[in-house]
Amino acid sequence: MQIRTAITAALATTALVGTGLLVGSQVSLLPVAASTNAPPYDSLFRVLFSIGTILFLGILIVLAYSLIRFRRRPGELAEGLPIEGNLPLEIVWTAIPAVVILFVGIYSYDIYDRMGGMASLDHGAMQHQAMDHGSMNPTQMDPTQLADGIEASAERIWGGIGSTQAYVDQTGDGSEASAAVPPLPVEVTAMQFAFIFHYPDNDITSGELHVPLGQPVQLRMQARDVIHAFWVPEFRLKQDVIPGQPTVLSLTATRAGTYPVICAELCGPYHGGMRTSVVVHEPDDYLAWVTQNTPATTA
Repeated sequence: MQIRTAITAALATTALVGTGLLVGSQVSLLPVAASTNAPPYDSLFRVLFSIGTILFLGILIVLAYSLIRFRRRPGELAEGLPIEGNLPLEIVWTAIPAVVILFVGIYSYDIYDRMGGMASLDHGAMQHQAMDHGSMNPTQMDPTQLADGIEASAERIWGGIGSTQAYVDQTGDGSEASAAVPPLPVEVTAMQFAFIFHYPDNDITSGELHVPLGQPVQLRMQARDVIHAFWVPEFRLKQDVIPGQPTVLSLTATRAGTYPVICAELCGPYHGGMRTSVVVHEPDDYLAWVTQNTPATTA
C-alpha cells in the first residue's frame, strides 16, 4: 500500500512539474521584446511563471482532493481524528519553499547584475546634484530657461562620468564592452509631470526619447522634485528616478518602432498623464532626426 502511494505521489509530482514547465515556456504574457535587456529578463519571468503555475495547481489539486476525500458523510456526527505532529511533512513543506526562495533570489540577483543594476555611481556627482536640487522650479520657467537649466545642471552632475565610460553589456554574459565604442549619452530629467531628454553631443532637447537601432545608449537620469520611475515595458526597463541621486541606465534597442515611456511611481495628481514615447530609428533615420533637430550655430 505504501509503495503504491509513493509511486502515485511521484507520478503526480512529475506531471505537476511538467505541466508547470510547459505552461511557463509556452504562455507569453509579456509585450514584444525590443532591447537586449529582454532575453535575460524574459528567462527569469518564465522561471517565475513556471514556479507560480506549479504552486497554484498543486495547492488547488490538494484542496479539491481534501474537500472530496475528507468531507463529512451523511450520518457522521463525530469530530475528525486529532492528527498532529507529522515531522516529515513539516520538514518537506519548510524545505521546499526555502530552496525555491533561495534559488529565485540568487537567480534574480544574477539577472539584475547582468543588466547593469549593480553598476557603481559617481559619488562626487551625487553631492553636486544634492546641492543643486531645488534651485530651479520648472513650473515657473519658460522652455528656453528650462532647457538651459537642464543642460547646465547635467554638465555639473555628469562631468565625472563622461560619455566615453565603458557600458555594461546587455547581452546577458556580464562582460563589459570596450570604451572605444562609447554609448550615446542622453540626459533624462523627470519632473512633474514630464520627461525631458537632452542630447549633450548635439545640444538637442526633446520631449521624446529618440535612439538608434543597435547602438548602446546611456541614460543619465535625475529627478527635479519627487520620486519618478522610468518604465519602458518593451525594453524590460523600470528604474526609479530619485531627487539627489543620479542614476545611470544602459540599453541597446533591437527593434525599430515607437514604444511608450511611463512613469511607474505615483508622483502627484497628474501622474497618470506622465507619459511619452521612445522612438527607435534605423541608423540613417536617426542621423536624419539629429540633423533636423540640431540647433543652428551662429557666427
